[in-house]
Amino acid sequence: MRFDVVTLFPELFAPHLSQGITRRAFESGQVEVRLWPLRDFADNAYRRVDDRPYGGGPGMVMLAEPLERALMAVRAARDQAGEPPAPVVHFSPTGQAIDQALVRDWAGGPGAILLCGRYEGIDQRVLDRHVDLELSLGDFVLSGGELPALVLLDAVARLQDGVLGDAASHQQDSFSDGLLDCPHFSRPERLAATDGHAEAVVPAVLMSGHHGDIAAWRRQRALELTARRRPDLIEQARAAGRLDRADERFLLSLGL
Repeated sequence: MRFDVVTLFPELFAPHLSQGITRRAFESGQVEVRLWPLRDFADNAYRRVDDRPYGGGPGMVMLAEPLERALMAVRAARDQAGEPPAPVVHFSPTGQAIDQALVRDWAGGPGAILLCGRYEGIDQRVLDRHVDLELSLGDFVLSGGELPALVLLDAVARLQDGVLGDAASHQQDSFSDGLLDCPHFSRPERLAATDGHAEAVVPAVLMSGHHGDIAAWRRQRALELTARRRPDLIEQARAAGRLDRADERFLLSLGL
């Protein structure tokens, strides 16, 4: 799959794409990322891509014409490379929230053209003409679309075959089955008391070697954590038929 990123700050992407375990997806070409510096498509001596908003008000608005030239160049390059058509995505607080279900769908798709806005926003005519989908990280405002673009690229990259050390890892992630993930523990078995904290011990069931008991413990801890922190996800899982009778009995025992 191929992602083309239109941005004012292409230098923000290189460190992320070359570090960490997800770099495997980018280095192998499983997830190809092309960066398109927006100022390259400005037609003035100052490479200006923004101006004052009509109607007055604070901030600056990204100009329509450089953005349209950039999108035309991206589409032409994708066509020349034989890439399938891809949606244009704009990152905005008004967009659809990115969740694991969306990421799973995108992980097997053709990629996208990612439009990273800045300043007060993008000329609405560009959004009306070209944008197929607007996405958001949540109910807050960032200074630009680069961070959401990196988040989407990371989430999609880690679902590609061979990227994670264990192919089953992402199957146990939070939200993969509609619930939050259970707690995890590693060595040593006993963590010494320090700075006013008592000695902490790994739950005995995780060292029992009994796979059925371990699976049941993990399921219950995931249910408990989800019920306490995200009861809305419990209701969604219930409506989707993902909770069995044992799950319901356990939830009832929590008294939540």
